[in-house]
Amino acid sequence: MALMLENPKLLSLAAGFTDNRTLPVAAVQAAVEKLAAQSGEPQYLQYGTNQGRPGLRTLLAERLLAQEPELKGDADTIRHNFFITNGSQQALYLAMQVLCDPGDIVLVDRPSYFVFLEMLTGLGVQARSLPLDSAGRVDGEALRLLLAGMRTSGEMTRLKAVYFVSYFANPSARSLDEEEKNAVAKALTAEGIVVPVLEDAAYRELYYETPHPARSVLSLPEWAEFPRLYLSTLTKPFASGLKVGYGTCTDTALLAKMMHVRGHHDFGTANFTQAILEQVLADGGLDKQLAVIRPAYLRKMQVLHGALIEAGLPELGWRWKVPGGGLYLWLEAPADFDTGLDSAFCRACVEAGVLYVPGELCFGDAVPRNFVRLSFGVLGEKDLAEAGRRFVAVARRLA
Repeated sequence: MALMLENPKLLSLAAGFTDNRTLPVAAVQAAVEKLAAQSGEPQYLQYGTNQGRPGLRTLLAERLLAQEPELKGDADTIRHNFFITNGSQQALYLAMQVLCDPGDIVLVDRPSYFVFLEMLTGLGVQARSLPLDSAGRVDGEALRLLLAGMRTSGEMTRLKAVYFVSYFANPSARSLDEEEKNAVAKALTAEGIVVPVLEDAAYRELYYETPHPARSVLSLPEWAEFPRLYLSTLTKPFASGLKVGYGTCTDTALLAKMMHVRGHHDFGTANFTQAILEQVLADGGLDKQLAVIRPAYLRKMQVLHGALIEAGLPELGWRWKVPGGGLYLWLEAPADFDTGLDSAFCRACVEAGVLYVPGELCFGDAVPRNFVRLSFGVLGEKDLAEAGRRFVAVARRLA
């Protein structure tokens, strides 16, 4: 990001920013004007509450309940335990700060959200990857063997949580199906392990044409006995600059501890920002914005994907899957091709005027060095195509 800001000639496929051209200026302006026109005291400019504005929490809870009708029996708990944070990242930090001590272990998806992995490192917590099968899906039997090995080695008491990004994930753009989610729960249950699960659904509504059908851990019976923390955000689907995330927790004691620590952070997300988003949701502005950005991101993904194909990257042995949502392409280079942060390829890309995220940052353990995350959120279509051509030109030169 620093390189991008210091050198405007660099084309960034690294930063996971959203598209400035599609930001909802009119919707925010209308919401602010409605707030200003309200009679009575301007409470939206006063301090808010630690857990968040009741009106915004209610609207978001009802949206989640509409997505998963199976939650009807737990609706009161879902509503009561809803909370607002400064982006979903703050909720992740609060959970880890409450649940973990240095030396503890968290099971993570493979690959995983590299900012979360960086957070674990900062807290002195170890990331242990969920094993995958040859098709890249979560391998429940291999997970049972991993857990059994942790018990034998005496590590089991240090296992404190499970984390995964479940819809159009950062960085892989992959979505977990219900069978994979259930495989994790079944493996833990078989080994007599009950720890909190954190489901990061930040990209759930950023599908291009069809939502991913899998239910969250909130609805799946296999997870019923586990403390469940479901997190999402309004930054990616609406406006990242407003920095509002949200979540709900099935464990009231865990939520209370998180909110206690949260009081030491900031005493609550900015009340004015929440009020704006409350008005936006009440006016249907989120759905209108999603109707704008879904086809826009589909088109941008197709432009970058097409540029990589046209420039001949598959002919060099690189491969990737076309995603159904999200902001990323997850590329796998040949096994002996180093894409790491200190690699000749990374340096050559910077010299050629294109940035990417080295995939090595996205693994908790057994780190490979031949993956790349490309983000198409920021650049316009012309620059995306040029960035793709620059990227492939370097890959061809160093092949």
